[in-house]
Amino acid sequence: MSLPVITDPWFYAVAIPSVLLMSVSKSGFGAGFGSLAVPLMAMVTTVPQAAAVLMPVLLLMDLIGLAAFRSEADWKLLRFLLPWALVGVLIGTLSFGLLDAKLISGLVGIFTLLFLLQRQLFPPSASSPPFPRWVGSIMVMLSGFTSFVAHAGGPALAAYVLPMRLRPMAFTGTLAIFFLVVNQAKWIPYAWLGLLDLRNMLTSLLLLPIVPVGMWFGIRIARRIDPVLFYRLIQVGMLLTGVKLVWDGFR
Repeated sequence: MSLPVITDPWFYAVAIPSVLLMSVSKSGFGAGFGSLAVPLMAMVTTVPQAAAVLMPVLLLMDLIGLAAFRSEADWKLLRFLLPWALVGVLIGTLSFGLLDAKLISGLVGIFTLLFLLQRQLFPPSASSPPFPRWVGSIMVMLSGFTSFVAHAGGPALAAYVLPMRLRPMAFTGTLAIFFLVVNQAKWIPYAWLGLLDLRNMLTSLLLLPIVPVGMWFGIRIARRIDPVLFYRLIQVGMLLTGVKLVWDGFR
C-alpha cells in the first residue's frame, strides 16, 4: 500500500527549489526571495494546497530561525507589529473562500512594485523618516492577511520596516520572530478550513530535509554580508516577487 503523498514528479521539481529558496530567505534575507515559494508551487498545484504543504516546512524554518536570531530581534518593534499582523490573520480566516487567491496575489505584487518604484524615484536619505504608525498598522495587517492566504506576507512587512534601516541582523531577527508567531497562528485556522489533510502533511515531511541545508547557507551569508548589499538583495527579491505575483494574479 503506497503512502498518500503527492506523487507528481513535476510537483517536486518545483517544490524542492521553492523550499530551498524559502529556507535561504528565512535565514538570511527575510522578505526577499521567500515569498516566491507559493507562487512558484502554484504552477503545479493550487495556492491553498501549496500553502498547506509548506506549513510544517515553515515550522522547522521558524524554530531554526528562533535559535539563530532571537537575540538579534527588535522586541520593541515586534510589540507594535504582532497585534496588527494577528488581526490580518483573523481577516484572512474569516474571508477565506470569499476572495480569489490569485487576485490577492496580484494586488500584493502591485503594492510591492509601487513601493520599489517610490524608493527609486525618491530615494531615502539618512534624515528621511519612516512611515507613520497608522500606515504601518495597515501594512502589517496586509502582511498578516497575505501571509495567511499564500505565505506572502514578506513584501508588505518589508515595505514598512525597510525605511527604518535596521542592522541586517536586527532586520532578519525581527522578521524571524514576527513570522514565527504569525505562522503558528495559522495552524488552527488551516485545520478548521480542512487544509491540513494527511496527504499534504506527509508530502511536507518529504521536503523537510531540504530546510537545514538552505538555513545553514542563509545564516552564514547573513552574518557576513555587507549591509548595502544585503538591502540591495532584498530589493531584488521583492522585485522578482512583485513581478511574479502580478503575473500570476492578472494573466
